[in-house]
Amino acid sequence: MTKTPEQLRSARYFEPDDFRSFGHRSRMSQMGYAAEEYRGKPVIAIINTWSDLNQCHAHFKQRVEDVKRGILQAGGFPVELPAISLSESKVKPTTMLYRNFLAMETEELIRSHPVDGAVLMGGCDKTTPGLLLGATSAGVPAIYVPAGPMLRGNWHGKVLGSGSDAFKYWDERRAGNISDKDWAEMEVGIARSYGVCMTMGTAATMTALADVIGMTLPGASSIPAADANHIRMCAAAGRRIVEMVWEDLTPDKIQTEGAFRNAINVAMAMGCSTNAVIHIIAMARRAGHAIGLEDFDAASRKVPVIANIRPSGERYLMEDFYYAGGLLGLLTRLTPHLDLSLINVSGQTWAQSLEGAEVYNDDVIRPLDNPIYAEGALALLKGNLAPSGCVMKPSAAAPHLLTHSGPALVFDDYPALKANIDRDDLDVTPDTVLVLRNAGPLGGPGMPEWGMLPIPKKLVKQGVRDMVRISDARMSGTSYGACILHVSPESYIGGPLALVRTGDIITVDVPNRSIRLEVSDAELERRRVETPPPAPRYERGYGWMFSRHIGQADQGCDFDFLRTDFGAPVPEPAIF
Repeated sequence: MTKTPEQLRSARYFEPDDFRSFGHRSRMSQMGYAAEEYRGKPVIAIINTWSDLNQCHAHFKQRVEDVKRGILQAGGFPVELPAISLSESKVKPTTMLYRNFLAMETEELIRSHPVDGAVLMGGCDKTTPGLLLGATSAGVPAIYVPAGPMLRGNWHGKVLGSGSDAFKYWDERRAGNISDKDWAEMEVGIARSYGVCMTMGTAATMTALADVIGMTLPGASSIPAADANHIRMCAAAGRRIVEMVWEDLTPDKIQTEGAFRNAINVAMAMGCSTNAVIHIIAMARRAGHAIGLEDFDAASRKVPVIANIRPSGERYLMEDFYYAGGLLGLLTRLTPHLDLSLINVSGQTWAQSLEGAEVYNDDVIRPLDNPIYAEGALALLKGNLAPSGCVMKPSAAAPHLLTHSGPALVFDDYPALKANIDRDDLDVTPDTVLVLRNAGPLGGPGMPEWGMLPIPKKLVKQGVRDMVRISDARMSGTSYGACILHVSPESYIGGPLALVRTGDIITVDVPNRSIRLEVSDAELERRRVETPPPAPRYERGYGWMFSRHIGQADQGCDFDFLRTDFGAPVPEPAIF
């Protein structure tokens, strides 16, 4: 133990013999707490993102009690502090608009209250990066408790994966191959329990990467939400955070540059969500490390996809991944690409944490010499259409589209896309490149998950199930196909995507990491002069603030004033 009771952050609030501390103690008494319950003990904030409208976190109402139990067992004092709950399927226009809101709330909840450490309860897509961004800036010992994946979906004896199969069967319904009765049965069969998406979507990706970075109990991210092991993990996290406070094990000692490089390599091997790029860049830079798009591309060249999980894989889901050995099993196969000397919240090195870990199914978690995709999950493309870069998931795309040239069909916004995509007279062929613009961080607003543009209905009826699609939007991690995303700079601020015209030829060359609009520089400059600036999205409120401070996708979409290099660290609040 390196910290004494007198050095606890909470002691500043409760221990002095002055009028203000008298008020703090008396108000604790007002809530029924005796002084011996909290004085001289680590006070642990449980930042809980439960809500009645967040299906992924429905079990947190009970799991928070398990965390509290663990804290009490270890001699700490738990306090639950609710934070905004970002339900991916319910929050509009997009949860990405509010990731930084959660980050700010987490940071300020921790900083402004008499707490010594924090347990972060999240899982649904943006809650993981939001909570970790805030805890990183707050700087107190913190441990992340992932919600865990839901159980496998089921319909007519077929295993359904959330998101991925919804997209798949929606196209079949549009083609007339799925009845209304079948569709209604899928609706109640695809999501059978609480927990996050059980495909390798953004939620499963980001909780796994939080694990690899070292912010969860080792392997915690793989445990299904409905498994009793999840309950025990929550209690264990509660016990461990109390020990972390006494050890003064703060996020900066865990979140090293090497930890983020480990995470990038694991992301590639998992067949990760494209959203990992934005979140990991933001999280690394908040921790003071200059991670960028080039780091992802370098990893993609050397680390193959070995997790056979949809949508990059063909068959398995996260429940299968857990039974096959989970994240710890995967890490044992990636040791040539990992720095195992780094520590995690357990206080041990990864080499120690992996002792006894095994893989139990070589088809779910493949050996490095038998991958499901020879390169990493993601590719970063650059060219005159995306000077600052864009992202693609070639492991989930039709191979013949990885080198492609075709005429653009441009939609200025999502309403225009939705209004026209099912027209029988739409001028489109399988070689057409669908383009959606004004869907980026400012243009969306908030960079919604519109990037898996629907295949035009006339082509769906012809059997087409993939084509090249380009946008400055994001897409769900459960999505698939030849979708090129995060085009930066975005069209709304005058990026080249704003200058594309229907009929222009666009060339994509994934092996050579290039994307090009086959239009002369002189013509593009002429179009730029003629293109009027768009109307502002917000004139007041949070959206107004968001619009003035959000970064572009290649920079992680953090607020400029939250970045580590923006100003001096915020001191402890004064107590008068």
